[in-house]
Amino acid sequence: MSALLQEVPSSMEIIKDDKHKDKRFRFLAEHMINKALERDALMVSEDYLGIAILFEEGDNKTSFWNEIVTDIKLALNVTGISKGLKALKTQGYVKSQRPKNEKHLYCWFWGIMPEGRDVDDKRTAYRMKDQMMDKSKKTGLPIYAETRIKRVYIAYRRYGFECFNEWQHPSGDTMYFMKYDPDKS
Repeated sequence: MSALLQEVPSSMEIIKDDKHKDKRFRFLAEHMINKALERDALMVSEDYLGIAILFEEGDNKTSFWNEIVTDIKLALNVTGISKGLKALKTQGYVKSQRPKNEKHLYCWFWGIMPEGRDVDDKRTAYRMKDQMMDKSKKTGLPIYAETRIKRVYIAYRRYGFECFNEWQHPSGDTMYFMKYDPDKS
């Protein structure tokens, strides 16, 4: 997970750039996995080359104080204060693109290790996509996701996601906001 995070523009921007950079990526990866486990949101491919975090959201059960403590830990161990504040501002906009009080699934992370990409016999990404779509269809909940990586955006579109917003991220990249509706597939 730590290696995959080092390919994601958003995580690369928020990690404090110092001699502890590798340790900071590991802390972020552990934080993400622990949060996914707590909320039964972790998906791992059969070949262990793919990982996704697919949260069920919309019930607003998250404690304000737990969020504050988490943000402070991330600032101290991952981002530093200035990058942390900048990330919170950006995340505010990203979060505002998803329904606030309507149940939905949110794909927080989806990554495939290099040895599982573009390999016909592995089909790791395709199988993981099937897992996510199955969960969406079983629950009847749409999936929301976003990316700044064009090839990932194209893959989401190929898998049936519709782009509902494009945003000029502060980095200058275009961020694509997408939704998969199980009723339309």
